[in-house]
Order: sequence, then structure tokens, then C-alpha cells
Amino acid sequence: EVQLVESGGGLVQAGGSLRLSCAASGFTFDDYAIGWFRQAPGKEREGVSCISSSGGSTYYRDSVKGRFTISSDNAKNTVYLQMNSLKPEDTAVYYCAAEPKPPGICWGTPFDSWGQGTQVTVSS
Repeated sequence: EVQLVESGGGLVQAGGSLRLSCAASGFTFDDYAIGWFRQAPGKEREGVSCISSSGGSTYYRDSVKGRFTISSDNAKNTVYLQMNSLKPEDTAVYYCAAEPKPPGICWGTPFDSWGQGTQVTVSS
């Protein structure tokens, strides 16, 4: 059974940083792409970043490029999202998701397994 557990959310002032973690279990980590998504109140869920299987490729939505960095630690089956220069508009519940995909592919593709989410609140 695929299990994903997010952690690291919290309240931070604008300009601050947070690092989210997504601890994965129940599947062969190297075969799965991992994505970070977020959903703000009253808005649709949107993709934030993803890392392809085996960590070969990373992708970001335009609004977070240069501020967020996705990385993976295969020894720990964990994917991180380092978020710097946070803005109030980054406030949302952040979810990680996993799906087996060929190398190099993750952005704009569906994910079926989801974590429970972690709240990120950025105050102005």
C-alpha cells in the first residue's frame, strides 16, 4: 500500500523559509515520480513541483521558480520541497503525490496516491 506522509508546514512571515518533507513507503521509490501540489481556500488544487522517477528531472510552476527547490533522498525514501522567499500567496495546504512513471515524466500528468497534506501559512 502506497503511503505518503507530509510534514514541515507551519506559519512563517513573508520572506521566510520552510522545508516540506514527504516520507514515502509501500512502493519501489525509484520507479515513482513524486509531485507537490497545493490548494488554497476557494481555489483549485495546482501543481507546484515534481521530480521524475530516479530523480532525473525536476519541474516547477512559474510562480515558484527560483524560490522553491525539490529534491529526493532515495536512502530515506523522502522527497523535500525547500521553499524560500515565501509570499502570502503561497499560503495553502500542500500535498505530495506519487505515481509510477517513466523517467523524465511527471509535470502535467495524473497522480493517484496522495498524502494527507500539511498547512503552510505565510503572513504579510
